[in-house]
Amino acid sequence: MKVNNIMSRLFIVLSLLASFLLFSATVKADNSSEPQTLVQGSTEKMLIALKENEEKLAEDPDAIFELVENILMPNFDFDKMAKLALGKNWRKATADQKQRFTEEFRLLLVRTYSTAMLEYTNEEIRFLPFKGDLEKKKVKVKMEIIQPGGPSIPMALSMYLNKDTGWKAYDVKIDGISLVTNYRSTFSSQIRNDGMDKLIESLASRNEKVKA
Repeated sequence: MKVNNIMSRLFIVLSLLASFLLFSATVKADNSSEPQTLVQGSTEKMLIALKENEEKLAEDPDAIFELVENILMPNFDFDKMAKLALGKNWRKATADQKQRFTEEFRLLLVRTYSTAMLEYTNEEIRFLPFKGDLEKKKVKVKMEIIQPGGPSIPMALSMYLNKDTGWKAYDVKIDGISLVTNYRSTFSSQIRNDGMDKLIESLASRNEKVKA
């Protein structure tokens, strides 16, 4: 699959994930879990922030970056995501390359999530009964996207318990499409063709707007 096609599919995944984080989801209290509660708490905070900043965002859409950075991004483990996204290329990278890549990868997700949120639609998201084992410290929070007049789309958020910072997300899979796997395919191709430093430079160039 061409890189452009992969990124197009990935953007759809992220757009749906943004909708998931923004819109109310239904779950019975007796089926809830700590990871689910964390996600729902972020949902409520984001909804409130969007309503309170509606006029500001209309005048300055770039203000969404700060909201995403402060409310949603703390729920993700970017070091783990960066390592998974690079796959075998992570072991080949220098310490400096790992640090620079992780930061640019984090900014890439901030930028992509922010863009998706400014263009969201009202999908209904329904949590499924939680069946994970919290004792294993790694769970999947499963849900489905309800489409009017169409089949529901399965979705799962992979989370693990960080001993220092609590439950963190490190991947999302929608209808079988993994965020991390899609990025890994894209990054591997770019590294194979141009090298690690060129990939980092490319990400940095695309992320300039977020840094401003």
